[in-house]
Order: sequence, then structure tokens, then C-alpha cells
Amino acid sequence: MTKKFRLISITLIITCLIALTFPVKPVSFGGTCKVENNQQKLISHGSKKQKVIALTFDDGPHPQYTPEILDLLNKYDVKATFFVLGKFAEQYPDIIKRQAIEGHEIGNHTYSHIDVKKVSMEKFEEEFQKTQQIIFSLTGIEPKVFRPPYGFYNEKIISIPNNQGCNVVLWSSRQDSKDWSNPGIDKIVNTILSQIENGDIILLHDNVYHDQSQTIEALKIVLPELKNRGYKFVTMSELIKLSNE
Repeated sequence: MTKKFRLISITLIITCLIALTFPVKPVSFGGTCKVENNQQKLISHGSKKQKVIALTFDDGPHPQYTPEILDLLNKYDVKATFFVLGKFAEQYPDIIKRQAIEGHEIGNHTYSHIDVKKVSMEKFEEEFQKTQQIIFSLTGIEPKVFRPPYGFYNEKIISIPNNQGCNVVLWSSRQDSKDWSNPGIDKIVNTILSQIENGDIILLHDNVYHDQSQTIEALKIVLPELKNRGYKFVTMSELIKLSNE
């Protein structure tokens, strides 16, 4: 065995050991993820061909803030998608019913906002299924979109919802204002308006853990401005359908 061949062999062995010891961590954003020869549906943006955007809200419903947001959406004739937690849907069923009646889409965000990196796939599937059933029992509509808490995903987290006809939805990377942290109304507004593009998925929260929601005040500026710019608000399922045409 030559010295060069031995060096190559050692390098290959070390590379394999590193790969086995430190597997590649899934990234947080992507358009489509192909797993086991099946096209897995993972969406973080829509088509840029049309001037449409999707407004999405996580972690609700909240007994005060969600109705106020619904009032604003109704005022500006905007449809949105609410990724709800099953435990809050159980606590505030009338809000879920109102969202459905007013034409908004209701998505699954797990039952209790679990960290999917720290629980078994059995626990994840249990939370997913339980929330699907709760939403269906309240609205008669089975959710067709799912957003994983914290935006984390792997092959199984994609495949479990996909196998039930449910798209896994993230958000456009430049459209996360981190409004849950109350960064300031101007910060939220600027993040959305300064970077908006066709097909964007905007991430906001209707359940914030503060005494005041800056999201609502920001929406009072963002909604009329985006409409003045000619953007059409669509639900996530509508955005996906338009992007596939």
C-alpha cells in the first residue's frame, strides 16, 4: 500500500466517523424537501409571479388580542391564516368558530407548542392529531396546513402531516419581525414594509405574553399600506394553489 493510498483511506475513515457522530442539523427554511423519493410539501414562500401575500398568526387564540385582530382584518377586508394551539382552541372555541365563519384559514400548530427536537415522534404525532380533531370538531373543516413550533422540522415532522394531506408551512425569512418580543411598533412595521415581495408569508403572533400587543398597533399601519401598494392578501392554502398553477 502506497503512502498516498494510505492517506486517502485514513481521510475517508475520519470523514465517515465525523458524519456518523455529528449528523447534519436540518435547516429552518426551504421551499421543497425531497425525502425517500416522495416530494414532501414544505412551503416558505409563494410564487413571485403574482402580487399576493399571506398574513399568518401563531400561538393563538388569545381572548383579547385575537378578536381585536379579527376586527382589523374585517375592517380592511383581509383574509389571514391562524396557526392555533389545540389547548387554546379548546379554551376559546367561539374565537375559532368566528375565524372560520369570517373566511380565515385555521392551521395546526400542535396542541401545546412542544419543542419537536425534545420529544418523541409518537408525542409529536399525538399532539398533531389531537389538534386536527379539535379544530375539525369546532369548524367542520380539517386543517390543511401545519406550522411546526419554532420552525423546526425534519423528515418525519414533514411526512406525518403530509401523509394526511397537510402542507408544512414556515414563513419568508425576511418577514419575521419577532413581534412576540415586543421589539417596538416601528420595528415590526419596518420589517414588513421595507422587505415585502410577491409571494411572501408574513409571520406574526396573536398570542403575546405582554400586557400590550404591539402587533395590533403595527397592523393598523401595515394593512392599509400594503393594500395601497396593490397587494392581495390570501390564505395559505390559496397561496399554495396559486403557486402551483
